[in-house]
This record gives sequence, structure tokens and C-alpha cells, in this order.
Amino acid sequence: MGLAELFILAVALSMDAFAVAMCKGLAMQKISIKNAGIVGLWFGGFQALMPLIGYFLGVQFEEYITAVDHWIAFILLALIGAQMIKESFSKKEEPADASLAPRKMLVLALATSIDALAAGVSLACTPNTNIWFAILFIGVMTFLLSSIGVKLGNVFGTKYKSKAEFCGGLILILLGLKILLEDLGILTLPI
Repeated sequence: MGLAELFILAVALSMDAFAVAMCKGLAMQKISIKNAGIVGLWFGGFQALMPLIGYFLGVQFEEYITAVDHWIAFILLALIGAQMIKESFSKKEEPADASLAPRKMLVLALATSIDALAAGVSLACTPNTNIWFAILFIGVMTFLLSSIGVKLGNVFGTKYKSKAEFCGGLILILLGLKILLEDLGILTLPI
């Protein structure tokens, strides 16, 4: 997986965390660098951990799935993307909660990183992937976007939450399609 693909994957995976971070920022009376950093560390840490777990699960079954790995990567990314798009149209509002208590942040970090677990399985199916660089990149990208999301949420509210989820879902579907078409020899792109 090339750097451009990894960048796209990292941004797409971080959209759920970004949206929840915006909600956190909306609920906070006053934003501090410390609070934004706490949110970023929780989300970035879990977005790095979950693909690593998924990768090692995928590697365990690599010999059995090599012939269909491109289909698995496509299906997983398409399902994650479709779920994000579906959530972007949901009218259900999540209550704004400014708490940064570990118990609450753990639940949010897990909830926003489940898709990264499946993406980790797809990384195991993607040739030439340096998993250590990938998880570091995904974690740092999510940290940055989540920290920024806290501030943006405080300033703009939840106005762009559904748009971020929709874009993230669409990007994941397109990335999965690219992996599939390249592996089938139908498409060759430089990224």
C-alpha cells in the first residue's frame, strides 16, 4: 500500500472519531489544548491499536485467503463505508457530553475504532504493507483530526458531522474498489 492510499485510508477511518470529537467540543464550555489532546490520544491510540489486532488476525488466515484477499479487502472496506454513509443520514442525535472520564472515553474510542479492526484485516490482505508504519500513520492522523475536531465542534457545532461521516464512508468504498480492480488487473493507478 502506497503512502497516498495509506493517507486516504487514515483520513477515512478517522472520520468517525473526528465526528465524535466535534460533539465533545460542542459540549465543552471552554476548550484547552490538554482537553483536545486527551480526546486525540484516546481516539488516535485506539485507531492505531485496532488495525494492528485486525492485521494479526488476518495474517493468521493468510494462507487460506490469499486467492480471495482482494475480495475480502473490498467487502470489508465497502461494508465499513456503507455503514458510515448510513450513519451520516441518521437523524438520531447523540447527546452532547463534555466528560473526558476514562470509562466514557474508552467506550467512545472502542465504538469509533471497530471499523479500524476490519481495516486491519484488509491490510493483511494488501501486498507490500508495512503494518508498523501504517498503524503509526493512522494513529497520528486520527490524533490530529480528533484534536482539531474538538476545536471545530466548539466553534461550529455538529453542522458538518454527517458530511464528515458520509465522505469517510465514500472514501472507504472507493479505496476498496480500487484494491479490487487493481488486483483483478482491470485498473492501474499511481497511488
